[in-house]
Amino acid sequence: MNGSFASRSPYEVLGVSPGSSDDELRRAYRLRLRETHPDTGGSAVLFQAVQDAWELVGTPTERAAYDSGVGARVTAPDARGSSFAGGSRASAAGPGQGASPKARSYGHPGGEEREHFLRLMREWVGRGVELKDPYDPALVRSAPREVRRWLAKAMAEEETARIVSTLGIGFTVWNNVAVAKTGQNVDHVVLGPGGVFAVQSYDWGSPVRLSKGELVGEAIGDDDEPLRTLATNARALGRELGVRFSAVVIVVPDDDLAAPFEQVERGRLAGAVVIRRSVLPQLLRNGLGGSEGESIDRIFDLRSRLQAGIRFV
Repeated sequence: MNGSFASRSPYEVLGVSPGSSDDELRRAYRLRLRETHPDTGGSAVLFQAVQDAWELVGTPTERAAYDSGVGARVTAPDARGSSFAGGSRASAAGPGQGASPKARSYGHPGGEEREHFLRLMREWVGRGVELKDPYDPALVRSAPREVRRWLAKAMAEEETARIVSTLGIGFTVWNNVAVAKTGQNVDHVVLGPGGVFAVQSYDWGSPVRLSKGELVGEAIGDDDEPLRTLATNARALGRELGVRFSAVVIVVPDDDLAAPFEQVERGRLAGAVVIRRSVLPQLLRNGLGGSEGESIDRIFDLRSRLQAGIRFV
């Protein structure tokens, strides 16, 4: 199963509550196998998901390990452990920390999403109940998916910011940038040799793909338009700052996109990109195919303009 906190838990896949008895869990598993079996009109993808869920919680030992967070493939780090906490500029690497200075980094990636997560966790746990560690993996796993997805989104933003920070002093990233006209934000504005990019980081916990010029997937609502929303915010932000973005980019975990990247070919969103996280550095360095990139003088001019105009959420 997908290791993301945004993915469906094995209990959600099997259609039972985490407090169900072992017998209830076993009956649910058998029912879901019959419902999803491809030979009886079910979905091969869902059939596999049911089997994967059972592997995680099918025996008392496996279930206890899952419920306690033992062997988790993802962690829920406290925001205080993030190198970007506090929204300060990333400093150059010192002795023993690597030979290359890091990119300039401003703002607090994932900060707003972590605030949403913490608020929802407190509401879910209940008023008057002490919440000692909201990032405890076992507690996070037991929370509803709509709560967990905010932490997954925050961690996705933090990971993008971390990747950009390793690209060197030729890059600058502004995180959680406010867009005055729309009242929303752009997760990252990245400036480098390949141009200036409006970047949004997501982890929906399941595969996504382009369809008719928009991003779709099991966890993306029918009324949600991630690429269109990002493009709208990027246009508004570009007018506010007096810059033209080289591209709008949505970054997702590698396992959630079948190809290294997909690009909208026509329409108002032509040139918009959804890309695997590991391929992002290549795009930021080289730009989109056929683009000339930015000269050193132009980068200095853009950096000054962006630094003077950007406001944070």
